Amino acid sequence: MFKKKANQGFTPFQVLVLYYFIAIAVSFGLLRLPGVHQYGVEVSYLDTLFTAVSAVSVTGLTVFNIAETYTSFGLFVLLCILQLGAIGIMSLGTFVWLLVGKRIGMRERQLIMIDHNQVNLSGVVHLIREIIKILLVIESLGAIVLAIHFKRYFDTWQEAFTHGVFTAVSATTNGGFDITGQSLLPYHLDYFVQFVTMILIVLGAIGFPVLIEVKTYLQRKHEGFRFSLFAKITTATYGVLFIVGTFVIFIIESFQSFKEMSWHEALFSAMFHSISTRSAGLTTYDVQTFNEATNVFMSFLMFIGASPSSVGGGIRTTTFAIVILFLISYANGREEIQIFGREIHMIDVFRSFVVIILALFMVLISTMILLITEPHATATQIIFEITSAFGTCGMSLGITNDLSTAGKVVIMVLMFIGRVGLISFLYTLGGKKKKMVYRYPKERVIIG
Repeated sequence: MFKKKANQGFTPFQVLVLYYFIAIAVSFGLLRLPGVHQYGVEVSYLDTLFTAVSAVSVTGLTVFNIAETYTSFGLFVLLCILQLGAIGIMSLGTFVWLLVGKRIGMRERQLIMIDHNQVNLSGVVHLIREIIKILLVIESLGAIVLAIHFKRYFDTWQEAFTHGVFTAVSATTNGGFDITGQSLLPYHLDYFVQFVTMILIVLGAIGFPVLIEVKTYLQRKHEGFRFSLFAKITTATYGVLFIVGTFVIFIIESFQSFKEMSWHEALFSAMFHSISTRSAGLTTYDVQTFNEATNVFMSFLMFIGASPSSVGGGIRTTTFAIVILFLISYANGREEIQIFGREIHMIDVFRSFVVIILALFMVLISTMILLITEPHATATQIIFEITSAFGTCGMSLGITNDLSTAGKVVIMVLMFIGRVGLISFLYTLGGKKKKMVYRYPKERVIIG
């Protein structure tokens, strides 16, 4: 995977994007293998590519029913691709290199740092080891718990185990794929399945550095350990968005979809979709029946997405938090952003605004294109689909199957950028950094 000659002349960002293109190409080939599709099922090359991009980006948008299309072998291949997308192409490559005893060089460490949104090179190999261990432990425990519980729904342990493993991996990787053909709608009244799934989604989306810090905190028995500013901001933002999302969905749908439900049924539905819209894409209720206001709000949650260095996409929680904190500080007449006893670097503020502006521009352009190419869809459906792709969420209001070729291409591009990250994508287009050899005089400009 790490060939120096092939990397010469490319920036680390460009090499990373190239590796993800290779991962998609390999995934495409795997999904075209004999025995992947059920007998008599024909899947076009474009739809296979769409599925490959969706799986590598752990999005979950599909143009056909997974359960009716793939064999058991095909589902296994899909799970492997989801793992690749969740762990990250650089992480997997590093893991293989470590297994065979190869030395991880400086350039490879740079790629790992970029792939996981790290700010320095120290400890990146240790980070990869911890990510893989934590992810596999979470998925294994989730699969065992769900498989035992699913035995009440299926006649054989094999079926229960298959559904348990697939649901656990799909939830933890925030992949959003399902083999029920109805996402988690069959378990709408099963609060245990919903609760376990929500925990798995959060553990996958909260950010691997946060999980590693929690693990370290527990190992040291709470003594002599201090959580990083990143962990505090990420956790606080994720929690606030979860509470606000639950409240808004619960209130709006209490007058529509949840009107005939009991309070606990409505509460669990609101909680589940508040968490799932962040990047998971699994649903326990038909979102097409939701109020348009709810779908617009859920589009906003998908646009924010998950945390950095997690399995999710979007602008990321820290980006959103820093911009909000900056606006609050600026409104109070302060130029510095202070939180949790620390001050945030202005470079992080600049990057946050760059990410949001670029993301809004991409959503606007994509919406305009799909409004032209998909005349059968409403504006709300299109915005929902676009933010779902960019946030690598995977929810849909039912238009994915009917997308035109141009529409599928737009969605694939958004899923890819959502997984790689806007900063990496922007640096890929920009090429190598150039130092300014001269400066112009500064002048103030009237704003607002």
